[in-house]
Amino acid sequence: MKRRLKKILIVIASLYVVIFVALYLFQEKMIFLPESLPQDYSYSFPENFEEINLKTNDGAVLNALHFKVENPKGVILYFHGNAGELSRWGIVVQKFIEMQYDVLVMDYRTYGKSTGKLSQKSLYNDAQLFYDFLLKNYREDEIVVYGRSLGTTFATYVATKNHPKRLILEAPFYSLDEVASERFPIYPMSWFLKYHFPTNQYLKEVSCPITIFHGTDDTTVNYKNSEKLSKIKTKGKLTFITIPGGTHHDLGNYEVYEKTLDSIL
Repeated sequence: MKRRLKKILIVIASLYVVIFVALYLFQEKMIFLPESLPQDYSYSFPENFEEINLKTNDGAVLNALHFKVENPKGVILYFHGNAGELSRWGIVVQKFIEMQYDVLVMDYRTYGKSTGKLSQKSLYNDAQLFYDFLLKNYREDEIVVYGRSLGTTFATYVATKNHPKRLILEAPFYSLDEVASERFPIYPMSWFLKYHFPTNQYLKEVSCPITIFHGTDDTTVNYKNSEKLSKIKTKGKLTFITIPGGTHHDLGNYEVYEKTLDSIL
């Protein structure tokens, strides 16, 4: 009986270690779900837009779309989620163009046509690079920073380091440590994560108005993440919009989301 119990414990321990090693080795593939595009891919949208490429200090080339309208109310710097590429996200941001805003949306390293090696530091630096690009043609009080899902951490970082007109976060996470611990509670995730994305720490320093949207039925980023974020004492006024029944992908279908966007934009 003791020998059998010992064998079972060894199997359980071995399985625990194997999964632990797999989580460490493949964490990047779990966080980032890039889709690539050929460099000669031609984007097609009905609205006026310019394709731009910004080169970083470490040699990466980041691809982006800059949509422009006549007499814009301002410009929205949009940071997208962890999947897809600009041929998809260019469609998602059309709602802001219809609201009479210019929009700049970029692809992260390894996404779409963008190149370069992923790292937490480089991704935050890349976000600032595009904010700096906008400053060449827009005043800060004309810039709205918008982040969705993964992009909320980059949007919050940029809002911390600058003084945009407003920060809007759609389905944000408290920190990647928090999300990882929720999904793998038996592992000390924060010990070995290469990406911590401490959105909660950056949010404290944001001085502009902040609006957070989150659906109660979100199974990708738990609603509790935004609940915790909403309790942080920020320098700017924070408004938390709960969308009952909303999931990670359908907040745009709810009237409260549309009405709130209309009122703040």
